[in-house]
Formats: sequence, structure tokens, C-alpha cells
Amino acid sequence: MSKYTDSPQPELPTDKLAMHSPSATAPSHLPDSMMSSVSLLPNDKRLILFTRHSLRERSDGNGFASYQLPLTPKGRVLAKSWGRWLAGHLPYSLDVDSISSPIGRCIDTAQLMQEGAGLRRNITHQSLLVEPGSLVTEPEIANAVFKEIGVLNFINRFLQGNLEGTKNAYQGGLDILSLFYQHQPQQGHLMLAVSHDTLLSAFLAVMLDVLEIDWNDWPKMMEGVFLWFDEMPFDQANAHFVWRGEVYIRPVSTLLDGYRAAGFHSSKLLLPPEVKWT
Repeated sequence: MSKYTDSPQPELPTDKLAMHSPSATAPSHLPDSMMSSVSLLPNDKRLILFTRHSLRERSDGNGFASYQLPLTPKGRVLAKSWGRWLAGHLPYSLDVDSISSPIGRCIDTAQLMQEGAGLRRNITHQSLLVEPGSLVTEPEIANAVFKEIGVLNFINRFLQGNLEGTKNAYQGGLDILSLFYQHQPQQGHLMLAVSHDTLLSAFLAVMLDVLEIDWNDWPKMMEGVFLWFDEMPFDQANAHFVWRGEVYIRPVSTLLDGYRAAGFHSSKLLLPPEVKWT
């Protein structure tokens, strides 16, 4: 997956980063990328961890992961130990409500991460963190295509604007960004947002301004992106994010411009109420 390069500052200068160097061993089965990302986190931001759920049971015989599949015992241990590790080794408090897909394995991931951090906070179910919702608008159309072409081709056709029954790609990215913007925690806190691989892969592709991904780009279970915003109104803010050991900046305005250039009306976007964009 190519990095986003149109921003005047595509990467955050290293002198602005906290450059954490955790010495403790990472939890077993945690994707290696999470430790390399942790080492680049800044201090004292309103931080969000947008993550895929933890290890789940294998897909059924047709290769599709139904929403009924639960976390495995190893997945439950991983989620709890990852929450414990974050609470013990980052200068951030996880003592904040979480948001999650309403699917059981995502809710369980958020709850177990909270328990690992020694917390018991609310977990709000968010329809934008599951499908239909974030990408799909007409499931009766999109589901048939999904089963016919498979998940990777489905996401690539979504990114290329060649898929009936779904949002425009800019709209999908902006709606998720707006959700995060409106649920930012207090400064110095880390909020969990737990979702699925399809949403995370599509969101990252939109943020990185790429139209095609491959299996190397696909988020692993319990892999996530750290994200924070400038202290600016949504439409003027930069979204900063750390993914697989690299730091990126994407101005929200470029996503809005792309959406408008594609001929879509702002009324379809789930923008923060204070944004008056026409």
C-alpha cells in the first residue's frame, strides 16, 4: 500500500514524536507492527486506537467469516494482555468509554482490553463500525457481489467507485473520521474503537489515497492504527495516524475536496454538526 504523498507534510518530523521505546515483551500473538507503531506515538494527544478485533474462530467452509464467530481462547488472552500492556507502558490513560461494532467478538475485544487495563467502562455500539453502515448502503445488492468476487476484490472495487450498493469511498472515509472526531477522548487518554478487517482496510486505503490493495496490506487480527487530530474544527484539521511503524498526515479538507469533485452532495456526509460545508 502506497503512502499518502499529496499532503505538504506527509510524515510527522521525528523531533515531534515521543519515540517510546518499550522494553517489556509484547503480548503473545500480537502483530509485530503494533510495537513499531507504539514506538512512534506522541505524548499528550487525544489518541484513538482503531483496531481489528482479536483472534477469532476460523471461517466456515465457504471462506466467509460470519458475525457469529467468537474469539478463540488465545484471542481472549491476547485482548486482555494487550490492554494491560498499553495501560502499563504508555503515558496514556485508557480510563475512557470505548466504541465498537455491535458484533460479539468486537465487543468482547473491547471489554477484555478494558479488563486488562483494570477498567470497566461503557462500550457504545456504533453502526459505522460494522456492515451495513460504513461502506455498504444496500446489503441486498452488495452481499451478492461480495460472495461472488471475494472480500479483497470487493474492497478494491469499492475504492475504485465500481461497486453498486455502497457509499463513495471518500464518504466512507469521512464518515468514520467524523465518528472518531466526535468521540475524541480527553487529552492524555486513549480510546478504543474496535471493528473488522474490511472496514479497517478500506479506511486506511482512503486515508493513504490508494485505489488498490493486496493481501499484504490486509489488517491482521488485533492489528490497528493509532490516530489523532489537530485541535482545529473538523474541516480544517489534519488527521495524524500511525500504521505499521510509519507516521502519516492527511488533511481532512483533501477528503472533502475529493468528495465534492466526485459530484456528491454534502448532505449525505455524517459531518460534525458544527461543520457548515456546502
